Amino acid sequence: MTLKADASTLHIEGNIKTISDFQEIKNSLDSMSQREKSISIKVVDSISMTSSVIGYLVKLIHKDGVRLSVSVGDERLHALLSDLGLVSEFNVKKVG
Repeated sequence: MTLKADASTLHIEGNIKTISDFQEIKNSLDSMSQREKSISIKVVDSISMTSSVIGYLVKLIHKDGVRLSVSVGDERLHALLSDLGLVSEFNVKKVG
């Protein structure tokens, strides 16, 4: 997995599957949420998202007051987030 971040957008390429992936995502979003209250996450091609990442995103929304917008490139990840009832919570959009 690789990350690219600018002021308010985090681009994630590759599958999100390990604890170190979660830690990298968390560190990037922690830094971004210190200065931005609206963050876009573009998940280019991951087919899944770990429960730790999902839990952290819920925390960002409810505890830290961050508005998220998540764009996903893979239908399987979109289906997972839909099954979990998180499409509206994370403002999920299917792209590509």
